Amino acid sequence: MAEHKNDSQDNAARAAARWRRRFSILVLLMVIPLALGLSIGSRFLPDRPVTYDDIEEHFKYGSTGGERASGFPFWIWQVLPQVCAKYLPGEGYASLGMIYEPGQPIPVGMSMRRNLGLDRVFLNCAACHAGTVRDTPDSPPRVYVGMPAHSLNLMGFQNFFFQCAGDAKFSADYIVPEIDRQAGRLGMLDRYLVYPVAIALMRERLLMLRERFAWAGKQPAWGPGRVDTFNPSKALFNFPPDKLSPEEGIGTADFPSIWEQRKRKQRDDGQPMQLHWDGNNTKAEERNKNAAFGTGTTPPTIDLLAIGRLEQWLLDAMPPKYPYPIDRALAEKGAPLYAEYCAACHGASGQDFKGSYVGHVVPLEQIGTDRHRLDSFTPELAQNLGSVYAGYPWRFQGFRKTFGYANMPLDGIWLRAPYLHNGAVPSLRDLLEPGTKRPKAFCRGYDVFDQRKLGFVSDVCEEGGRHFFHFDTSLPGNGNAGHEGKAFGTEMADDEKTALVEFLKTF
Repeated sequence: MAEHKNDSQDNAARAAARWRRRFSILVLLMVIPLALGLSIGSRFLPDRPVTYDDIEEHFKYGSTGGERASGFPFWIWQVLPQVCAKYLPGEGYASLGMIYEPGQPIPVGMSMRRNLGLDRVFLNCAACHAGTVRDTPDSPPRVYVGMPAHSLNLMGFQNFFFQCAGDAKFSADYIVPEIDRQAGRLGMLDRYLVYPVAIALMRERLLMLRERFAWAGKQPAWGPGRVDTFNPSKALFNFPPDKLSPEEGIGTADFPSIWEQRKRKQRDDGQPMQLHWDGNNTKAEERNKNAAFGTGTTPPTIDLLAIGRLEQWLLDAMPPKYPYPIDRALAEKGAPLYAEYCAACHGASGQDFKGSYVGHVVPLEQIGTDRHRLDSFTPELAQNLGSVYAGYPWRFQGFRKTFGYANMPLDGIWLRAPYLHNGAVPSLRDLLEPGTKRPKAFCRGYDVFDQRKLGFVSDVCEEGGRHFFHFDTSLPGNGNAGHEGKAFGTEMADDEKTALVEFLKTF
């Protein structure tokens, strides 16, 4: 009986052990996929931008959402200047005029977002609206937000990636080892799956965009501080380039400043100011969302909360004051000259935008400036822009074709060189000369300030191995004529022009 009892107990124990083993295996079969799923999910599911409490820092480095659709995986972006160095004019992205601040892994005008398992980077608002100023060649640069990015070579930035994508080195065989060298040894998943796939997808997208943007190769080089504002929209709308009229093929214009947007919501007649260089929209919100397309956003990917935060800040963001000495007595002599020749079109001062023609479009025949940017924005494009955000409450409704250029307020005018909508005149003093006496060619992209002429030094074309852009006003889209004659003050005496420039320093 005892033996039988012991046998029964042994059998029960063995059965219990078998059950425990099976249960453990079952648990493992459940836990391992769950753990693996959680691990994969925690890496590949988050969509998380890097944000900043300080609004100016957020403007410089915060996201608009473009990384979701257009973002470059950070480490691929980081190593491409080494992999494709021959396609850059100098060392790294700084050779394209991008601004690096101490302690920041990315330049001003780039943002980072965790998306699809990788940190991704792309352009933000500051790429086009932040720049540097030096007092002398030996001075450290100061970064000013809201000013035009006068040193950024956006066409060079674009061409670098297009050229690199067409190179045999744009492959995992070259890029992954360089990431390994700079970032530290990659894990198996990243080395053999994540980065090879990301590299292939990035290359495919860049080659597609290169083909779609081939029209830009037929334009004169934009140079730093400029962009073709609306022809990229035609490419995105699949306008056939060979069917476009020759007149609309060049739409190059300077980046604008973006301070004091609240005052631009209403002009003297109670209507909103006409925005963009040609005044083709009066709705600031549409202007901002359209500008966000330049940062890689699309209607499904735009970060409305982030853009809304920047919009609120820009309503009252002020331009920096002129940091150099002002001859106050001379400026007082310039004040009545400004009132006579400038105030009606550009506002009573840099802080007071009242003026009967401020925010109105002046017909091209009257202003006489280069017409290419105006002609590039066609009625057909205005109509097609009306389809953007179709189905959303914020669908574009305000784009219209105009036939001239808009009069702009002059807040922070000292930081907005070169001048005219296409940046064809290097300084305010030069702008007060007739077109025939303005520089026929000059160099753009240098950030040392010319206190006398009020602009950036434009006769220095090389410094420390970096070559600045040779701007030729005879090329299509680069014309420097217009805004001249008695009504525009170009017939004033030299001492009067000097006094007016001194007064403009107070803006």
